[in-house]
Amino acid sequence: MHRILTILCCGLCLLLVACGSGGGANAAATPTASAPAATATQAVTPTPSVPTSSTALVKYTGHAGGAIGVSWSPDGTRLVSCGDDGTAQAWDAKTGHMLWQATVSRYAFVVAWSPNGQKVAGAGSDGSVYIFNATNGHLLATYTGQGNFIEGLAWSPDSQYLASGSQDNTVKVWSVRTGKAIVTYTGHSAAVERVAWSPDGKRIASASYDQTVQVWNASTGQHLLTYKGHKAPVWEVVWSPDSKDIVSGTGSAGINGPVTSNNSVQVWNASTGQTLVTYAPASASQTYALAWSRDGKRIASGGDDNIIRIWDASSGQTQQQYRGHSDVVFKIAWSPDGTLIASASQDGTVQVWKPLTS
Repeated sequence: MHRILTILCCGLCLLLVACGSGGGANAAATPTASAPAATATQAVTPTPSVPTSSTALVKYTGHAGGAIGVSWSPDGTRLVSCGDDGTAQAWDAKTGHMLWQATVSRYAFVVAWSPNGQKVAGAGSDGSVYIFNATNGHLLATYTGQGNFIEGLAWSPDSQYLASGSQDNTVKVWSVRTGKAIVTYTGHSAAVERVAWSPDGKRIASASYDQTVQVWNASTGQHLLTYKGHKAPVWEVVWSPDSKDIVSGTGSAGINGPVTSNNSVQVWNASTGQTLVTYAPASASQTYALAWSRDGKRIASGGDDNIIRIWDASSGQTQQQYRGHSDVVFKIAWSPDGTLIASASQDGTVQVWKPLTS
């Protein structure tokens, strides 16, 4: 078992035994009743003869171990990545030249570049959130108050707030100005793996091992909807560019062994919970990475079969696939102009590549 999978498994086992809580001074939001269960749809089976590419424009190998997260700078010239070597590393997107390196924690699970380009947030195995200067990597602030691994980070569109999801089952929303948690969301009954802030700034979606995605008000923490279309732990969640739909996928990264059945990727309406598309990779693999294209027409997905697939967001038909990695793909990010993709893998590389033209 790879090191990142082992540490995740260990952390989750400890969570199940200890049921640690990220309590603080902030009042937890009380979820309201769930929305109606999602409507089932017929899965679309990708055709096996889709165009395939394995050529990377840049292959970044600065991490001493698996690469777990990656995020573009808003101007598309730089990337920041993190890995199980405990570091966040910023580098030139064209040359792969490292610009700075900063320590996050023993294992660094997630990084996120702020929309205004000024800061980088990173988090990992110590349950803290670190804020770095995006120009030089200097530590600006540390947010504490969650009781377990943090694997989800999401900036508000105006860069004034940051959401973090933890294996203590909570999501916290932090004020960047004060460094204080202003909302604590406690609607999940198991570890929170990913959080996503809607592009319109109004809502947050959180994905959990409790097999749900929950949507709630970003300002108040009021529960708005629970999506129950998955039958396995939900690892990843991403909003569509117009804030109308959400795509989410299942995976477990080692808790009680990998998920071997009921894996799926679902596209659904963020207001009603209605399932719009069910996407099933050919290998029925676990999905750890999802990214929606800037024009809203395509979705990229990747997981433990090492393959990244790009597919039509409205039909679920696979359009192309990328086979440049030799191990689990943990994160995918489209460049701000939509022309390139960066992908982080347990094989120790972050690769920048150009999707095939349709």
